[in-house]
Amino acid sequence: MPALRSLRKHIEPIIFCGQVASSFFDTGLQMVVKQRSENSTNYTDQDEQNNITNFYMTFNMLIKFVPIVPALILARYGDKGYRKIPIVVPLFGYFLSRALLLFVILLEWRIEVMYAAPVIHGLCGGFSSYWAGVMALVSVSTNEEARSLRIMRMELVYGFAGFLGSLASGHLFQLYTVGLKQGVLLAGMSVALYFFCLLYSTFVLQITYLTASADRPEHREYAGIIHRDARDMTNIVLLFASGILYDVAVGGGIEILSIYVLKEPLHWSATEVGYGNAAGSLIFITSFLGVKLFTKLALSDASMIMIGMASFMSGIYFMTFVTTTAMYFLARSLTLFALIPMPTIRSLLSKQVRGTSYGMTFILLQLSFRLASLASTPMYTKIYQATLDSFPGFVFTLSSIITFLSLIPISIVGSRTARQDNYERIEGN
Repeated sequence: MPALRSLRKHIEPIIFCGQVASSFFDTGLQMVVKQRSENSTNYTDQDEQNNITNFYMTFNMLIKFVPIVPALILARYGDKGYRKIPIVVPLFGYFLSRALLLFVILLEWRIEVMYAAPVIHGLCGGFSSYWAGVMALVSVSTNEEARSLRIMRMELVYGFAGFLGSLASGHLFQLYTVGLKQGVLLAGMSVALYFFCLLYSTFVLQITYLTASADRPEHREYAGIIHRDARDMTNIVLLFASGILYDVAVGGGIEILSIYVLKEPLHWSATEVGYGNAAGSLIFITSFLGVKLFTKLALSDASMIMIGMASFMSGIYFMTFVTTTAMYFLARSLTLFALIPMPTIRSLLSKQVRGTSYGMTFILLQLSFRLASLASTPMYTKIYQATLDSFPGFVFTLSSIITFLSLIPISIVGSRTARQDNYERIEGN
């Protein structure tokens, strides 16, 4: 059947189902941590916030530290032509680690058991390996002209799945019967969806290449740019610097935001947490539409990145002063293009390296984010705890400042590539 054969060449079903499963897990974990913190002792609101932030600080640092070596190993295998390995192995880790939340709820294990989840997942390469593998697969199957839009399309599928999953997650968490505890259905569906992704990626997905020789070591001279020069390496360094700064700003701000909404004056329930996560996922859709619009307007990749960064900078700064749910969603609406920078940076990077280096380039970028966040996560956590009484929104102002700094390297790249394109046009004429 032609339709079935065509479907086997698409990775979108994995991205969609995997992100729905991830949304279920995120909401479930967030609410279980909150419940366990509330039930432990008669803590004040600040003590509860400190408990939750300390849990997530350790949890997130394990997520970022453990995958470093496994992800590098998987990337090397991916660049040797085994493009499915950096995707399948992390999905196996997702399946095992997400099952822990189900057991924590069912068997009433201590919440500290969840620290094993990022360890198991990380030893299988983690999100760093999974998403870098997806980006490498997409890059070897598209030409440079269509790559930015194609990568952004993957982000769109990822975000749309997160939107739907987050909308449903809060309601599903609250569904329970006498025989099933609250959250069991949500956690069970997350595990089931990851199991489907694992089976699909292992037995159904087929890898296609733009050219037959594009991923073979013996044909590397035809796979991309052979001779690197100072201009290219400078652009790579600047792109890494801009990406790292922006990831620190976004990652640090969003991590604290998920905790901030649980305290007064917002004090969200599971349903509101799901809606809030859905609003964050909706940005993937608006960012995709933004890329299509800006591409039609013939804006450069660097210009689109700067627009996206400015969008996030304004929204996260406004979040500093949020005291109501309506203000929260208004601040979120300002970040409608905030997801444009990362996929576009990856697209620009892919144009600076050979096809047989896509996997290692993307994994190095992803791991550089993880290493930077090993310092930024505790920094954001401690600053938030220190300013909780006096100015709890200060961390969001800090994110806006770091975002502004990330604009500097990408503006230099934009200037350099504009001069390069002008030179090539003159030379061509």
